[in-house]
Amino acid sequence: MADKLAEYKRGNTPPKEPNKLWPLYGAGMENLGHDGNPIEVPLPRYGPDELLVRHDACGLCFSDIKIISLGQNHPRIFRDIQKEPIVLGHEVSMTVVGVGENLRNQYKVGDRFIIQADIFKGGIGYAYGYMIQGGLSQYGVIDQRVLNGDEGNYLLPIRPDTGYAESALAEPWACVVAAYGLRYRTGLKAGGTAWIIGTAEGDAKPYTIGAGFDATLAPARLLLTNVPAAFARWLRARAAELNVEVMDVTDVSAPPVKEVDDIVLLGADADLIEKVSPFLATFGILALVADKPLPRKVSVDVGRIHYNRWLYVGSTSPDVAAAYGQAPVRAELKKGGRVWFVGAGGPMGRMHVQRAIQLADSPRTIVCTDVSDLRLDDLCTSFGDEAKSKGIEFICLNPTNKDAYAGEMARFKKTGFDDIVVLAPIPAVIADAATYLGQQGVLNIFAGVGRGTMANLDLSDAYLRSARMIGQSGSAIQDLRLTLRLTEADELSTNRSVAAIGSLNAARDGLQALKDTTYPGKVVIFPHIKEMPLTALADLKERLPGVYAKLKEGREWTVEAEAEFLRLMLED
Repeated sequence: MADKLAEYKRGNTPPKEPNKLWPLYGAGMENLGHDGNPIEVPLPRYGPDELLVRHDACGLCFSDIKIISLGQNHPRIFRDIQKEPIVLGHEVSMTVVGVGENLRNQYKVGDRFIIQADIFKGGIGYAYGYMIQGGLSQYGVIDQRVLNGDEGNYLLPIRPDTGYAESALAEPWACVVAAYGLRYRTGLKAGGTAWIIGTAEGDAKPYTIGAGFDATLAPARLLLTNVPAAFARWLRARAAELNVEVMDVTDVSAPPVKEVDDIVLLGADADLIEKVSPFLATFGILALVADKPLPRKVSVDVGRIHYNRWLYVGSTSPDVAAAYGQAPVRAELKKGGRVWFVGAGGPMGRMHVQRAIQLADSPRTIVCTDVSDLRLDDLCTSFGDEAKSKGIEFICLNPTNKDAYAGEMARFKKTGFDDIVVLAPIPAVIADAATYLGQQGVLNIFAGVGRGTMANLDLSDAYLRSARMIGQSGSAIQDLRLTLRLTEADELSTNRSVAAIGSLNAARDGLQALKDTTYPGKVVIFPHIKEMPLTALADLKERLPGVYAKLKEGREWTVEAEAEFLRLMLED
């Protein structure tokens, strides 16, 4: 048995016909596979500039559920999937089992990799598990889109002793790592378009731009609407010095450009914020310069904050530069602070919680909320003692237990949280969480709410309390590289995220379980094992006691447990 595993690791076992995979032909789980099962196709052929890879482990992601739900209408799908079905699976580890003749000086059989899912070639997206056949298949072909893409090689090598599930889960973990490394501009965009809008007649405040509108850093185009006379003269004079184009805009509903990098509002006008926000470009910033609260909450496109990285900043100072730089955006959790994870019991929420506890400069208080007692109890069991050993106050609450929830949360209403991470894509939940932001607090909209999703938020906090709302989607290759490095240095345990495992035939049940929030952690599929139903780690005690014995504390996946699992379960 040990020899079979050793041969598998070396990649020397000849690929077997047929190749089993799960095609998706359209929207709905009924369009996944054929009669609820994977199909069998011939082994894929690979050319002289391509690699044949074996998919060793594949994590299931809620992004897969979005593709299944939307089918042809998913924004990353650019072909007729009824005629050319797609194969999901972007959280994948792989081994090279065939090398094209032109690549033999660079690659060899047995090389192991993970892959950056967001692949671009010539500016066109070919995401793995979207447009390129993904990990819910036994074998796949890696072509020049991956090996020689816009960002170079999208394959990242992994060490021979790194686990298959461990490395596959570096991809979702990279999204978590990326969420705390976000960077935002601290001034008007150089070479961009800035739009300054006055909101009150007779406004005589001494407005200026103390930094960022000079020879080294200035927009290329300046739009002006109802700007107080003195400030308008100053802006026009400065623009003339810097050769900045100036355009007067009388109708805020029809600016001469479709996308604006910076919108500066001089005063508190909720209606105006709602009218001009849709013109923000990707990475756009809306700066509020005011000293009085807004008369009402503002309807904000929180989906654009998440996907387009919109940012609302502000200051009570008449210096516009202060709105950007007085309280720079902080993405990392505040050292010794108070953090609230909303929807903490799911797979991604658990990763955020684990990371927060393990930070060298960890928060002092961690509040975790989830509507599932099952997931919440498992979260507390998994991380409660570890948090307390570090002196962290660790609180788990279910909002559906209204009295207990209200009693515990009342203590945070006055001081607020330094950080709130929202993992539930529900506008009302996002809006409620925002009311708990403290001074200079940061709300991170991590959940993938769609563009056009509106939530009513008090944007007065942006300038009266320097609160910030940020968000992001996915990760970049440098995030994946960092996550892999941390994993292989034993500074991050991605294995702690595994909750259930199964063979390729169990992938459909795994996706349904993900949709139904059955498990508190990740489902991992092993495409090359004997048929095995979806199995929670705890149930291995009866099904595979030898594997269960190698789990950490009877509940956490390990490299040793995986090795024993493969010795027993690899196909003959």
